[in-house]
Amino acid sequence: MTIRAIKLSFEGAMGASLSARLDLPAGPVLAYALFAHCFTCTKDLTATRKISQALNVQGVAVLRFDFTGLGGSGGDFGSTSFTSNLEDLRRAAQYLRDEFEAPKLLIGHSLGGAAMLAVAKDIPEAQAVATIAAPADVAHVTENFAAKLDEIRMAGQAEVSLDGRPFTIKKQFLDDLAAHDIEKSVSRLHKALLVLHGPLDQTVGIDNATRIFTAAKHPKSFVSLDKADHLLRARDDAAYVAGVIAAWARPYIGHTDTAKSLVPVAGDGPDGVMARETGLGKFQTMLVAGRHRFMADEPEAVGGLDSGPSPYDFLASALGACTSMTIRMYADRKKILLDGISVQVSHQKIHADDCIDCSENARGSGAKIDRFERVITLHGDFDDGVRQRLIEIANKCPVHQTLEGHSVIVTRDARDNRNG
Repeated sequence: MTIRAIKLSFEGAMGASLSARLDLPAGPVLAYALFAHCFTCTKDLTATRKISQALNVQGVAVLRFDFTGLGGSGGDFGSTSFTSNLEDLRRAAQYLRDEFEAPKLLIGHSLGGAAMLAVAKDIPEAQAVATIAAPADVAHVTENFAAKLDEIRMAGQAEVSLDGRPFTIKKQFLDDLAAHDIEKSVSRLHKALLVLHGPLDQTVGIDNATRIFTAAKHPKSFVSLDKADHLLRARDDAAYVAGVIAAWARPYIGHTDTAKSLVPVAGDGPDGVMARETGLGKFQTMLVAGRHRFMADEPEAVGGLDSGPSPYDFLASALGACTSMTIRMYADRKKILLDGISVQVSHQKIHADDCIDCSENARGSGAKIDRFERVITLHGDFDDGVRQRLIEIANKCPVHQTLEGHSVIVTRDARDNRNG
């Protein structure tokens, strides 16, 4: 599957820059989703990545980010709390709302699932919430460092080891957990809920899923993850979870307002085409033209990912599309029964001296020029005279005239607000 993603950042609850990634489907966006990772995990956890990419196949764009102090995000993890995590999520939703479109689907894994249940009420556009191995009580997370609880309460903080990594947990973190009632939040959710949990989960027991499901009002659904572990380490588990979430959520999230969801991010301006690096590979670039989004890249042979057409491919495509449209408009205006048009365009850089179609001045320059060859196929019942006229009309294509004319390209620094 072609990877299409953008590296992003936004300001978190404590003022730090949070590292984010927006995974995009290859085609139209059905809806945007916001993903919250598990306790002390990151947005790049294998399960998180696989679920996001599998949802992309279903047309769902997914924003995943590192909470304050984790992964690529700035800030001090030791100063965070569940409350600050919730604020990070609100800011992530606001970022999507401002720059693309508010999330209609919320997904949370483990403690991230509990966080999504707690914050869902503050994201009114969200229609559906899916939790994966989520605890019904956020204090459940303290079981990860139960041996250090007394030290944390007496000394105010302690260093704990989680998955082999050291973290500082402060007393304020414990005190904050007590202020949150997840089951109460679930009872007031007013959104469709999907609870996914594995009966063999040794980190967050299946009884947590029972409590969440019982507290929820309809519509609600439960899916057992059979043999899956807490982190969905098995190859097929994440893909299965993503497929279930996408199929379940579709009736609730519906079709997005593509006119809004595919516009450039704020500040890009409404005119022209925006080209923006995705941060993946050496050359991959996202192009946004109005409400349309597509990728440009270079072949693997020159260091690209081959995830999209090259710039010259786009140029040749523009000529081919314009040629077809120009012939169609003429045929319709003259009431010519033209059943179909296909245009094949190839591009080469050749020495001007070898160009038999070039002017004498060009052939004598010794320089290289761009040569586009256009092969047009016309389908219909008309005589050779009409066919020849349609071929001639191809030369009236505006892109053709632009390529053969003299264009002026003006380059400005985006920081220069002057006109001209």
